[in-house]
Amino acid sequence: QVQLVESGGGLVQPGASLRLSCALSGLAFSAYTMGWFRRAPGKEREFVARISRDGANTYYGDSVKGRFTISRNNAKNTVSLQMNMLQPADTAVYYCAVGSTLEGKMATWSNPNFYGSWGQGTQVTVSS
Repeated sequence: QVQLVESGGGLVQPGASLRLSCALSGLAFSAYTMGWFRRAPGKEREFVARISRDGANTYYGDSVKGRFTISRNNAKNTVSLQMNMLQPADTAVYYCAVGSTLEGKMATWSNPNFYGSWGQGTQVTVSS
């Protein structure tokens, strides 16, 4: 059974940093690309970041580029999202998701339909 468990969310002030982690079990972690998405209240799910199977290639949504960094540890079956310079607009529930065993086309990297299993999400709230 595939299980993803996110952690690290919380309430922070604007300009602060947070680091989210996602632990995966039930799959050969290193064989899959991984992604982070978020959903803010009243909004559609938004792509945040994606990382290749070996961690060498990363891809970000425009709204987080330059502030967020995705990384993975294949020895520990974890993927992380370092979030810096957080803004109120970053307030959302953040989800990690299992991608593909193939690198695929770039057009699919931000499409949630190309991701399989999802975690339960972790709340990030940015407020003064």
